[in-house]
Amino acid sequence: MPGAAQAQPTVEAPASSPAVAKFKSCRWRRPPEEGPECCGHRDVLPIAGTTGFDPEAWCPDCSFYKLRRTPKKRSPDDYRY
Repeated sequence: MPGAAQAQPTVEAPASSPAVAKFKSCRWRRPPEEGPECCGHRDVLPIAGTTGFDPEAWCPDCSFYKLRRTPKKRSPDDYRY
């Protein structure tokens, strides 16, 4: 079982890296519910692809990064004609 104990920390280590944290908070991240988790930006997707996307290679210096934010709740008065 020593191999199982060594495999577990390698899974947790990438999740704590700054590149992965940036990727998880980016608006271009395609969530796992929609297929493989990858960058969905139109300029990155054709080059990086959907399988085997590596945030360590793309996210640290990404010029397309945009923070994902929760939309503001709008009041019904905003929709009056």
